[in-house]
Amino acid sequence: MVSKPITRRSALGLSAAALSSLLFAGCTSETADGKVEVEIVSYKQEAKALFDQIQADFNASHDNIVLKIDSPADAVTIMKTRFVRENYPDVIGIGGDGDYANFVDSNILADVSGYESLTNVKQSYTDILKSVTYVPMDGIYGVPYVANAAGMLYNVDMFEEHGWQIPETWDELIDLCEEIKAEGEVAPFYLGYLDTWTILSPWNSITVNMVPSDLAREVNAGSAKFADYYGEPARRMRQMLQYSQACLPGEPGPFAASYNDACTSFANGKSAMYPCGSFAVPQIMTGNDAINVGMFAMPSADNPADRIVVSGVDLQWCVAETCPHKDEVFEVLSYLAEPENLQTYISDQRAIPCAEGDFELDPLFDGIQEFLDEGRVLDYLDHSYQSAMAVDAQLQTMLLDERDDDTAIAAFLEKFDTDWLRYNREVIRKVQEYESQQ
Repeated sequence: MVSKPITRRSALGLSAAALSSLLFAGCTSETADGKVEVEIVSYKQEAKALFDQIQADFNASHDNIVLKIDSPADAVTIMKTRFVRENYPDVIGIGGDGDYANFVDSNILADVSGYESLTNVKQSYTDILKSVTYVPMDGIYGVPYVANAAGMLYNVDMFEEHGWQIPETWDELIDLCEEIKAEGEVAPFYLGYLDTWTILSPWNSITVNMVPSDLAREVNAGSAKFADYYGEPARRMRQMLQYSQACLPGEPGPFAASYNDACTSFANGKSAMYPCGSFAVPQIMTGNDAINVGMFAMPSADNPADRIVVSGVDLQWCVAETCPHKDEVFEVLSYLAEPENLQTYISDQRAIPCAEGDFELDPLFDGIQEFLDEGRVLDYLDHSYQSAMAVDAQLQTMLLDERDDDTAIAAFLEKFDTDWLRYNREVIRKVQEYESQQ
């Protein structure tokens, strides 16, 4: 996937109460010959060609159902517009992010707990979906299909040529950076911080290893502050700047280079590492399709054994509550989940399966395979950030601050906590109301 992380925002601009009070229309229709038409709207436009083929194969092999899969540009906006008009697709394909949380909160999605194939989904990914919602929800409102991952991308051939070892602690990473910088041939990292959203990738990977997994919920409940935990991750983000491409003559600084610049430059061997996610690999490959890209877990945990890989549900299938033909919908979802079809998607999109099974992953994931197998994964932290907070811009401001670390970080932490309270009033109210009832 090559797209910005999607952050939490208000669904359709309407309150949950207003949405749930709508008189929902039915979603599945029947064709003239009596077949049930199942419509899927997916936000994965980059997989459109693959979905077109899956649609054709399904329709050629099924007599009772006609499958229609749409993957339009700006799909989430289209979904929200259709929801307002009470024109619901049978299934929406979205990520496990803030939009999903808002749809659940607005009673748009059906509880699919009874869908038998859910038993084959890895618990870690159903847990991630539960962690995204504002308060604990009874039921399951999405069927995780594939995931992505973030950590440290690295040039495998370059590491092997120089004999560099994969670091497992932060000190080992900094020692490696010092070694690479001293050699002067390439930069340790190439950073594209002109596009502020790219700053969230290393922030997620560093911070998830250093803070409680439920920190956002604790803050909403009034029992914690981000300032108590975010200081050291912020310090490490600033530390990384001295090992960026700015240490090479003629290269733009990290705040003058875009995401595309960073992908292309890493692809062409200007840096040994690139702190980003698997979603960047297709863009990297356009710059050099021969590059051998690997990934390792961000070594920011105090104990190497406690390292976590950031991995979010990149695509899940959510069924509309109003859908009158759920049996046919589940037949479609079971077809998509057949190992051969899921493997096709995994191979085509360099994805990680959310289902148990013997799947062949892209070599990119060899370095984090044990984390995936053991469920040592947690969701992207920015999935809990309101988009209005512009956390990516706040991080950029903190990184550009030329004052000493303590001063710059203190200003960032104060603004973060203040803005959190400002932009999460409704969420905080819901969480604290929920907590008071327990």
